[in-house]
Amino acid sequence: MNNAQFYYSRPQNEPIHPYTEGTAERIALEKELKRQTNMQVEIPLIIGGKEVKTGNLGKVLSPHNHQNVIATYHKAGEKEVQMAIDASLEAHKKWAVMSWVERASIILKIAELISVKHRYLINAATMVGQSKNAYQAEIDSVCETIDFIRFNAHYVSEIYNDQPHSEVGNLNRIEYRPLEGFVFAITPFNFTAIASNLALAPVILGNTVVWKPATTALLSNYYLMQIYKEAGLPDGVINFIPGQGAVVGDMVLKHKDLAGIHFTGSNNTFNHLWRGVANNLENYRSYPRVVGETGGKDFVFVHASAHVDEVATALVRGAFEYQGQKCSAASRAYIPESLWPAIRKKMESNMKLIKKGDVKDFCNFVNAVIDQKAFKNITGYIEKAKASADAEIVMGGSYDDTLGYFIDPTVILTTNPKFLTMEEEIFGPVLTIYVYKDNEYEQTLELCDNTSPYGLTGSIFSQDRYATVKACQVLRYSAGNFYMNDKPTGAVVGQQPFGGSRQSGTNDKAGSYLNLLRWISPRTIKETFLPPTDFRYPHMHEKKCGC
Repeated sequence: MNNAQFYYSRPQNEPIHPYTEGTAERIALEKELKRQTNMQVEIPLIIGGKEVKTGNLGKVLSPHNHQNVIATYHKAGEKEVQMAIDASLEAHKKWAVMSWVERASIILKIAELISVKHRYLINAATMVGQSKNAYQAEIDSVCETIDFIRFNAHYVSEIYNDQPHSEVGNLNRIEYRPLEGFVFAITPFNFTAIASNLALAPVILGNTVVWKPATTALLSNYYLMQIYKEAGLPDGVINFIPGQGAVVGDMVLKHKDLAGIHFTGSNNTFNHLWRGVANNLENYRSYPRVVGETGGKDFVFVHASAHVDEVATALVRGAFEYQGQKCSAASRAYIPESLWPAIRKKMESNMKLIKKGDVKDFCNFVNAVIDQKAFKNITGYIEKAKASADAEIVMGGSYDDTLGYFIDPTVILTTNPKFLTMEEEIFGPVLTIYVYKDNEYEQTLELCDNTSPYGLTGSIFSQDRYATVKACQVLRYSAGNFYMNDKPTGAVVGQQPFGGSRQSGTNDKAGSYLNLLRWISPRTIKETFLPPTDFRYPHMHEKKCGC
C-alpha cells in the first residue's frame, strides 16, 4: 500500500487557445466542426457503465440550423431511473472507501484527456449543439471544465489535511465521509463546464451520482461521459439518464437514499425540487443537501465618473456574449444622464460591427439562442417593449427563426425603472437601460437593490472611490459576484468563486472549497490511549466524601 501523504498543489488555470486564422488549433477545430455538423449520433442512457436503449427517442437539433438533427437520444422511463439509482448505490460501496488520491487520479486524467486528446471534440460539440462561438466554447467546455477538475483536486487535499488539535493522551481525527446515499445532478444547457462540475464535484469526494443532463446539451454531455469512461471512472459512479424532468425528478425525490441535489437551472424548477424534498423529509435516511444556482437579473451600474469606452464595451460583451444565455449576463443598466448620449453613441458604433450567424464562421460574435421555446420567450419581451409607452427599442429588436433561432442584440430604453424587462429574467440578448439624474446616485443604488428578486452578479463602473465604496455597501446583497470596472460575466475558477443568494440560489460558490464542503459528512474520531479505570474524579477522594 502506498502510504505517502499526498498534497495536490494549487494549479494554474488552463491556457485559452485563441484559434486565430491559420493556426494549427484553428485548422483542427474547423475539421472537427465539419465532421460533427455532418453526422448524427445515437445517444443511449449509460447506467452502471452499460449502454441502455429504451426506444423512446427524441431529437437534438443544432440551434443555428434547426433542420440539422445532430443526435437522437433515448429517454429514461421509471424503470431506467430505478436502475440508475440502484447502480449508483452499488457503486457507492467501493467508491466511497477508495483512497481519495486514487479518485483524484482518475478525475485528473479526465482533465488531461480534455486538454490534450479531446479538446477539439468537446469544443466542437459545444459549438454545434449549444451554438457557442469558438471563443465562448473554448473558455467553457475546455478551460473551465479542466479548471474545475484541477482546482477541486487541490481544494480536496486542503480539506482532508485539515485535522483537529490533539492533547497529550489522545488522538483526534476527522474523517471526511461522502454523503450516505446518492447525489442527483441536474445540469443546464448553457455551460458544458457546469454540467461536468455538477457531477464531478460530489464524485471526487466519494459520492456517486445520478445525472440528468439538459436535452439541448446532450451532445457535449454524452462525449463527457465517454471521456469519463476512458479515464477509468468505475461503472455506476456516474449514471447518465436523459429524459423528461418530471419522470426522472419525481422518482428520485421519493427515494429514501437521496443524499443531495446539485442543480443549475431555472428558479421555478429549483423551487419545485426544494418543495419535493420538503414533502418527503420523513422518508429520507438523511436530510438531503440541496445546492442550487438558479438565475439572475444582473446589473451594470454606472457612476458619472466612469469612462465611456469602458462602459460601452462592458455592456456589449456582458449582455450579448453567448446571446445573453448566461446566468451572469448583463440584463439591466443604470446610466447617469450626463454620460448616456456618449455611451449610446459608442454602443451604436460597436453594435454595427457585430456579426451573427453559424458557429462555423469564426467572425460571428452572436449565434443562435438555444431552441424554439427560448426564441419565443425572448422575442415576446421584445414585442412587449415595442408596444409599451414606457419603453422604446433603441438598438436591435429584429429576429428570424427561418433557419436558426437568431435574435439581434437588443437594447431597450425605459423611463420606468420597474418596467418588466428591468425586473424579470429574460435569458437572451436583451439589455434594458434606465437613465437616472446624476444627483440621484444613491437613491438609484437603492432602486437597483430593490428592483429584482435575484442576487447573482452585478458591477459598478466608477473612477470615484467614494462612489465605488458606497455602491459596494448599498448593493451588498444584490450580487454574490460583484465587479468593479468590469462586466458582470466571466468568473474564473480559483479566482472568482461563483454564486449568488436571494432567488439566485444557495450561494455555495462553485469553483472553491465552499461547494465541496456540501458533499461531505464529517465524522470526528477520538482515540484515548489510556482510558480511566476509576469513575471518581480527584475531588471525590476527599475524606468528607466518604469514598
